[in-house]
Amino acid sequence: MNWDLSALYQDERALNDDLKEAKERAKSFEGVCKGKLKALSVNEFLEAIREYESINEMLGRIMTYAFLTFATNADKGGFYAKYQHEYTNIAEHLLFFELEFNTLPKVKQEELIEASPKYRYYLASLMLEKPHQLSQKEERILLKKEMTSSSAFSRLFDEHFSRLTFRYDKKLLSEEEILSKLQDPSREVRQKAARIFTKGLKPHQPLLAYIFNMIKSDLASECELRGYQSPEQPRHIDNKITQKSVDALIKTTEKSFYLVQEYYTQKAKLLGLEELFEYDRYAPLQGTHVTYDFETSRAIVLKAFKQFNPKFYDIATLAFDQKWIDVFPQNKKRGGAFSHPATPSTHPYVLLNHTNTRRDLFTLAHELGHAIHQYLSRDVGYLGSDTPLTTSETASVFAEMLVFDAIKDELNAQDKRSLYASKIEDIFSTLYRQINFTTFERLVHAHEGEVDIKTFNAYWMQESQKMFGKSITLSPDYALWWSYIPHFIHSPFYCYAYSYGQLLVLALYGLYKRSNKKEFVKNYTSFLSAGGSQSPKDLVALFGFDIEDETFWELGITEIEAILGEFKRMCDD
Repeated sequence: MNWDLSALYQDERALNDDLKEAKERAKSFEGVCKGKLKALSVNEFLEAIREYESINEMLGRIMTYAFLTFATNADKGGFYAKYQHEYTNIAEHLLFFELEFNTLPKVKQEELIEASPKYRYYLASLMLEKPHQLSQKEERILLKKEMTSSSAFSRLFDEHFSRLTFRYDKKLLSEEEILSKLQDPSREVRQKAARIFTKGLKPHQPLLAYIFNMIKSDLASECELRGYQSPEQPRHIDNKITQKSVDALIKTTEKSFYLVQEYYTQKAKLLGLEELFEYDRYAPLQGTHVTYDFETSRAIVLKAFKQFNPKFYDIATLAFDQKWIDVFPQNKKRGGAFSHPATPSTHPYVLLNHTNTRRDLFTLAHELGHAIHQYLSRDVGYLGSDTPLTTSETASVFAEMLVFDAIKDELNAQDKRSLYASKIEDIFSTLYRQINFTTFERLVHAHEGEVDIKTFNAYWMQESQKMFGKSITLSPDYALWWSYIPHFIHSPFYCYAYSYGQLLVLALYGLYKRSNKKEFVKNYTSFLSAGGSQSPKDLVALFGFDIEDETFWELGITEIEAILGEFKRMCDD
């Protein structure tokens, strides 16, 4: 149940051979092309960009291996840092290419873009970065400093959390294991787990607050140097969407917080509780206490994928058979879950921390959805397969919906109601909670100077309360829980992409159920196969939607209302 990294490298010797080759090729590329792009013919430019892509893919392969090794063993931080350092040195020789392309006359740029179908969107996107690019000397300094700036604090956060344990009934539990107890049927267990988790976090808050402040300061410095108008603007440019689109998403979502409050008010009645606390949010409703061991989860996910598209089933089967997946929690392994795209010439890798809950079933579907997306997009090449966060969450959340539909009608009435409750809570977590995270980040990054722990806690409670209203009582303990969210550290303003993906998927899934399924599957597979080689706006237009239109987001809210309506009818029966 551990992944096999041999598709990347058989051993460290092969890794270092590639490192040496990448260094030599990067130096040669710089010597041949630097300062000469303007003079290159179309064919010479195409040859140059193919070599540029090939070197970057080799570096991506090296860094994937180093990162995945570190992800399952926090003691390998030095190993990872070594290759980060080597990567930075090699990347210096490639730095000129994108900068120099943006200095070419517009006529020359357009000529090269028109002659490069495979790289057209990548090159056009580079032009959007031009106003925020610095001189090559300045870019070189920032590249050199990268390892000791935000990435260093990100590594510190990961290493620190991978070693944290929480003592529960004389057992030392990982973060994943203690948080999984918040889904226990016993309120006493949930309350105890929440108290122990908070107690375990509290001594580390000064360090975690400092790390967050350094991420905030580093981002502010970069925005000042590059002339970004806000700390979230670089994320929107990376995501290939506009501030207007993000604001419309947040506005539409916040207007529907009443759905969250309606649901939790109903849940309190079903649980027979006069008052719900934050540790009751994921309490399972009465029903069979089903566990989903990994083999059971695997069978369910494969069946759901096969019914939708046999190609999805085939890719997921490869993931299991060829050991793309690292499954269970273990000492020094990072928490959470992810699917790393690796490189088009290899395959994605999936990290899980499976603890046999129903949530783990959907996490498996989610991450395999990512892996399928990443694998399908390999044909567009390394530069084209880098998918913006806004569309990269589509396949993962869609996969969850497939599994939800696959199992819901096989359950008795009580278990079906419990499943609907769990699905609604997952949607809330992916949509509303991530919007809370985003508005919390906005407050933190807008705060003048360093944010103290008390203010972090106050901002967190303020934004959380907006969503829950009077439906859930947030205890003082909950004020600390911002400090374990990794996205705030690894990728500022990442979280709205989950919300974006959730509403997009709900709109698409509604279309799937109403439309010609064969035609939908064809368009959807094309959507995923395009990776990052087209804009989100153009990709969503395949289905007749416009992401700049506020009414588009309301389609997703309408689907949530429909699911909540079905749940309420089950409660009335």
